[in-house]
Amino acid sequence: MSTPVALVTGAARRIGAEIARTFHGAGFDVALHCNRSSGEANCLAEELNHVRKDSACVFQAALGDVNAAKTLAQSVLGWRSHLNVVVNNASSFYPTPLESASETQWEELVGSNLKGPYFLCQALAEQLRKCHGSIINIADIYARTPLKDYSIYCIAKAGNAMMTKALAKELAPQVRVNGIAPGVILWPHSDEQMSESVKRQVINRVPLQRIGSPTDIAKTALFLATDASYITGQIIAVDGGSGLNS
Repeated sequence: MSTPVALVTGAARRIGAEIARTFHGAGFDVALHCNRSSGEANCLAEELNHVRKDSACVFQAALGDVNAAKTLAQSVLGWRSHLNVVVNNASSFYPTPLESASETQWEELVGSNLKGPYFLCQALAEQLRKCHGSIINIADIYARTPLKDYSIYCIAKAGNAMMTKALAKELAPQVRVNGIAPGVILWPHSDEQMSESVKRQVINRVPLQRIGSPTDIAKTALFLATDASYITGQIIAVDGGSGLNS
């Protein structure tokens, strides 16, 4: 039996890197997509290939470009002739207050969170059907209850959530499509600007009284890909119970 293959977008760091490590540890060969973080992606590939030779490869693409998404799909299938899992994790995230929001921001946020994943799925659908594969989209709890001043991001993630349901219906019965909606998993890159009191306020709104970890998301993704044969069209909130307060 051939080794299963997973494509993880935005795999260079943070949650994406943990998803890649988790799938690799479960026996998958892993295609590591990145956009700007090629150095970190190459370090991760070296780490994984040290564990198992030729089991990871880096692919660079700006997913907001439809042609780049299609080229990424072709390149991955050129590396391995089959594909079992796609994890659409790549995402841009930053505030866009209505008064100052720009078309450029719209294109970037919708491109990385919705447009890119959609056309990547389109390009890989035939191969995933052949393998009875699985698509996992990383959504967000803010797709359901918006975050102030992040309207474009929330709109894009809401579209991502609907994409999960729509593709689950369209690609059934061969391909299962599910999503994960993370809550507070990691502090933003600019966490040095967040005081401990602000972080405590955030945690106090989480019923489990702590933030999650990338491992929580990665294990859920692996479950959906390998052990959830009768689950499709669902979005699992991994949020410590934060949704109970919405």
